[in-house]
Amino acid sequence: MIEHLSASQINLYIQCSLKYRYQYIDHIPKPFKPSGLAFGSVMHSAIEFFHKERLKKKEVSLEKLSKIFETDWFSQRVDTQIQYKDGEDEMKLLLTGKEMLGIYYRSPLEEIKGAEVPFHVPLLNASTGEELGIPLEGIIDLIEKGDVVVEFKTSSRSMDPESLNDFLQLTAYSYAYRVLFGKEPQMLKVINFVKARTPKMVVIETSREKRDYERLFYIAREVVKGINSGHFFPKQSFMCKDCEYGDLCRDWEGD
Repeated sequence: MIEHLSASQINLYIQCSLKYRYQYIDHIPKPFKPSGLAFGSVMHSAIEFFHKERLKKKEVSLEKLSKIFETDWFSQRVDTQIQYKDGEDEMKLLLTGKEMLGIYYRSPLEEIKGAEVPFHVPLLNASTGEELGIPLEGIIDLIEKGDVVVEFKTSSRSMDPESLNDFLQLTAYSYAYRVLFGKEPQMLKVINFVKARTPKMVVIETSREKRDYERLFYIAREVVKGINSGHFFPKQSFMCKDCEYGDLCRDWEGD
């Protein structure tokens, strides 16, 4: 029985339903964590601390922020093996993360209205009012003044602005903001930290409208149908090489 859905769960089922089953139904422990996932998690943690201190009107030095990142980064390997990509290692990513935090710290920062804002809202068809019956859950990274919803992403290359039009996570956050606050966000903003040879920060702006919320509902409804019917199978893609369940997948023989 599905108790709730998140944008990441929906995306994972679409990307590979077998991995969804291993992770969310069978709850199989992951033998390692890809470096990209570990890096993104630590960046989020450091930025979350920074924002929550700003909400409390407290000053945070870049030195302290870097130290928090460093401590959290090295703690990642205590309980989990980190699998690095070719050309990556622990120290290179540590330095990259600190450089990215410096770029963000020194950039013009808007007034914050909320940081790590959780939501648990009913998912309805924006046109018909039909309710999915399963709530939509998630956490909005940041809300800035002027009804601006912000999402932070780390990647190896700059995100394509056009790809944000179909970025389900942003649609879910925009929908949740609308339900929580009774109004549309004026802007959706992605702050993309790019792990290039020279790390950089790219800001991309987009928006959503009624038809996007309808599409979110229809996609979620079909995902729920697939999960409830027990349809789980591997889907080969470029993401397979970093998949924590690669060995299990190769031994899969169907149900």
